[in-house]
Amino acid sequence: MNHADAPRAPEDPSAGDGSRRRWLITAVGTVLTPAAALIATGLLLTGPDDGQDDDRVRERAAESEWAEGITPEWMSERMGLDVPDAARSPRAAYEVTSRFDTGLLTFTLTRPQAERYLEEHPSRGRWLEPTSAQTDSAPHDFTHLGLPEPETFKKGVRYGYVCPGAAGDAQSSSGPYDTSDERCVRLYAHEYAPKRTRIYLRTHFEPGISPLPRTPSP
Repeated sequence: MNHADAPRAPEDPSAGDGSRRRWLITAVGTVLTPAAALIATGLLLTGPDDGQDDDRVRERAAESEWAEGITPEWMSERMGLDVPDAARSPRAAYEVTSRFDTGLLTFTLTRPQAERYLEEHPSRGRWLEPTSAQTDSAPHDFTHLGLPEPETFKKGVRYGYVCPGAAGDAQSSSGPYDTSDERCVRLYAHEYAPKRTRIYLRTHFEPGISPLPRTPSP
């Protein structure tokens, strides 16, 4: 007989509804407590999101510095790529780190102007279209200029390497951190509006390869 093993409601009718309610609360608590303990244990074992992406962004930001006084004209000359006179919203930035420096340049053109720009500055190799957006791309570079990272686009974007002064596209770029004399620039062309295209330019330099613009004295 296992009657004594299970909790039983009071049989005394004089106990009233209040006693029965107290018994039900006690019984339900007895059943739920182990489950709650298992859930709590699972949470402790799995822990919160480790936030590795955030840690990497903070680590990079801690060892880097955005230079002051960077203009689109200076960055254009440094990259060896022109900013068309018809371009709107030109922006530029230059980040100094212990491993490599990063130069950024962006502006917008009409669709026909953008097509002419891409023809004048052909990709080393064919223009590529992403198969998917890189949703895990940590926001850092163009976010500094108030723009989304071009890797996060999936539609309406082409990209490739443009090598100023290169004799055609017979050779391939040596990689995203090319620091050779024949420097290639990563170019993204994003058709962000029905009639306009934004050009994103990014390249990397050896640290301290040339002096930065001097910040005007206050």
